[in-house]
Amino acid sequence: MRNQTVLISGASVAGPALAYWLHRYGFAVTVVERARGLRAGGQAIDFKGRTQLTVLDRMGLRDELEQRRTGTTDTVFVDANGNRLATMSGDFTGGDLEILRGDLAEIMYKHTADHCEYLFGDSISALTELADGVHVEFEHGPARTFDLVFGADGIHSRVRGLVFGPEKDFVEYLGHYYCIAGAAPATADATGPRARATSYGHNAPGKLAISGGPKAQQFYMFASPELDYSRDDTAAQRRIIEQVFADVRWDVPQMLSELADFDDIYLDSLSRMRLTGGYTKGRVALVGDSAYGNTLAGFGSGLALIGAYVIAGELAVADGDHTVAFARYDEIMRSYAKIADNNNTGKFLAPKTALGIRVRNWFLGSWLFTLMAKYADKAANDIDLQDYPAMAREREIN
Repeated sequence: MRNQTVLISGASVAGPALAYWLHRYGFAVTVVERARGLRAGGQAIDFKGRTQLTVLDRMGLRDELEQRRTGTTDTVFVDANGNRLATMSGDFTGGDLEILRGDLAEIMYKHTADHCEYLFGDSISALTELADGVHVEFEHGPARTFDLVFGADGIHSRVRGLVFGPEKDFVEYLGHYYCIAGAAPATADATGPRARATSYGHNAPGKLAISGGPKAQQFYMFASPELDYSRDDTAAQRRIIEQVFADVRWDVPQMLSELADFDDIYLDSLSRMRLTGGYTKGRVALVGDSAYGNTLAGFGSGLALIGAYVIAGELAVADGDHTVAFARYDEIMRSYAKIADNNNTGKFLAPKTALGIRVRNWFLGSWLFTLMAKYADKAANDIDLQDYPAMAREREIN
C-alpha cells in the first residue's frame, strides 16, 4: 500500500466512521479532537434509507444503535394560546434510525479506540504538504508527519481553512440562526428505544421556539442578518436568544427564564457548503459537513457516513494511491451530496411572515408534504453503493 499513516481531524460522526474503515483496510489511524473528551448528549441525528442503513450493517453497528435509538417525536405547532395548528410527524424528521449524537460518538469510539490513536484536547495549527506526506503542527502536541490528512471537523473546519482557504469563500449563510439549549433527554437505558413522544413549537414571524424533543430541551430558530459573536461564549449566546425572543408569547417567557440553568447552549448559523472545486487537494481530503454540510437539512449524518465509507473504500481498492482514490471520491460524492444542496430549513421552520407560517402549516397537512417525504427517501438511496471490502479482497487475490 502506497500510503499507510493517516490523520483525521474531528471525532463526531464522519471522523470515527472514517477511522473505522481506514483501520479495517490496514491504515494506521490517528484522530485529533479539539474537545477534551467525548461529548455526551447533544442533539439527535438520524439515518434514512436502505443505503445508509446498509453501511451501518456493514460496520456491525446497526443492532447496537437500534438499542440506543431515540423515540419518534412528533412536533406540534401551536398558537400563542396553545391551540394546535399543525403537526410535523417524527417519522419524517427522525428518518429510519435516530440517535443522540453523544450516544453515536460513544459507540463509534468504542469500536475504534483499541485500534486507533485518539488525541483529545488538541487541534491542528498548521499543515505543510511535502513530496511524500503532510507535515502537521498541533496547538499543544509535537509536530508529526502523516501520509494523508482528512478534515472531518464540521462546517467550520480548521483543516479546510488551512488548505482550501477562508470560510467566507466556501460557506454560504442561509439567513437564519438556530440554538439548542439543554441536553436532549438520554435514552432510558441501553436495553431499548424510547417511546413515541411529542414536542411543542410556536412561531412568530421569522422566529420559532420548541420546548422538548430530540434536539434539546429547548430549540430556537430565527431569521437575522449575520451576527458577530463567539461560538465559545455561552453567556453572549444566551443574551442573543433572550433579546430576539423577548416579545414572543406562548410558553417562551418561561423558557427564557430557564436558560440560565443550562450550561450547554450552542448558537450557530444555518449555512451550506459551496465547495465547487472538489473535496480534495493534494494529500488532504474533506469528509462530512466540512465538505458538503447543510445545517439541519436532514442529510448531514447520512452524508458523513457514506462519505467516510466511499473514500476509505476507494483508497483500499486503489491500494492507497490517493491520486486515484480522491478523484473517484470527488466524482461519487459530488453527485450524492446534491440531496442537501437546495434545502433551507430556516425558511420552512421559521417563515418570515404570518402568511408564510399559515402556508407552512397548511403544507404539513397536505399531500404535497407526503410527496416531499417520499422524494427525500428516494434521494437518500440515490447512490451506487459499492461493496468495497469484497473489491479489496478480489484485488489482493488477483
